[in-house]
Amino acid sequence: MQQPNIVHSHNIKIFACRGSKVLAQKIALALGLELGQSDVTVFSDGEFQPIYLESIRGNNVFIVQSTFPPLDNLFELLLMIDAAKRASAHRVIAVMPYFGWARQDRKDRPRVSIGAKLVANLLSAAGCDRIMTADLHADQIQGFFDFPVDHVYASSVFLPYLRNMQIDNLSLAAPDMGAAKRVNAYSRVLGCPMIICHKSRERANVVGSMTAIGDVEGRNVVIIDDMVDTAGTLTKAANMLMEKGAKSVRALATHAVLSGPAYHNIANSALAELIVTDTIPLRVPEGADASKIKVISISDIFADIIEKVYNYKSISTSFVF
Repeated sequence: MQQPNIVHSHNIKIFACRGSKVLAQKIALALGLELGQSDVTVFSDGEFQPIYLESIRGNNVFIVQSTFPPLDNLFELLLMIDAAKRASAHRVIAVMPYFGWARQDRKDRPRVSIGAKLVANLLSAAGCDRIMTADLHADQIQGFFDFPVDHVYASSVFLPYLRNMQIDNLSLAAPDMGAAKRVNAYSRVLGCPMIICHKSRERANVVGSMTAIGDVEGRNVVIIDDMVDTAGTLTKAANMLMEKGAKSVRALATHAVLSGPAYHNIANSALAELIVTDTIPLRVPEGADASKIKVISISDIFADIIEKVYNYKSISTSFVF
């Protein structure tokens, strides 16, 4: 990536919360900046208090933090935003590569919360002026905010990766109906057929039956989704596609949540490879097999958006779709 033209660098500062420090360092490096100095005081009961170790008065402050579990990651981001506003920062922008609680985007049954809207309200109450995020679980979450949302697509890194692989007889698959829109966009750009896996759930994180709609026989299939949690849907889809005659099955997923039995499911599935981004750092349990998982950095995309937002440039050209 060509080094962005950051002007008046004393007016822009990049900080990291503890959960996304490695990604933040990559973003700062791509911008030609030093990562800002901050610390967190942790009390014996588990309460914590972030602090900026340098002046941020009048600065545009970008705080990098993905809000994956535990809840501390979200609350640390809120505290950092609050501290920045109280320290007279000019603007505070939350860079949230992974926006947690995004699966709670609507009332899909009686008497449940809409967690994504609550998180939006919390960010606003803390004093956030703007957020940047990647591949939201549901696009309509952008409407929960009363300030600008820059929604980045991991297709900017995944499409070049797929092209460089030069896979013959390529078909793209949606692991469920919810991913069909995203996969259709990829298939239009690459000019290859699309397969839809239709599933029924027994309960949350547990898949019942699954079937495929589309031509699978003899195809090299790449499943595309926004996140992998327990990998139950993903691995069931991969196994089913191989049973229906696929030559190989790979998967692309932006957010590697990878909770519970995810590593076991992936290692023991028909998947040849799982490619993810570094919106969430891999937390491989001791003894787990992560040999099928490859990580591609999304840092350059966020560095590009930060530079354009800071310099009041159009960001529409940065989006593949």
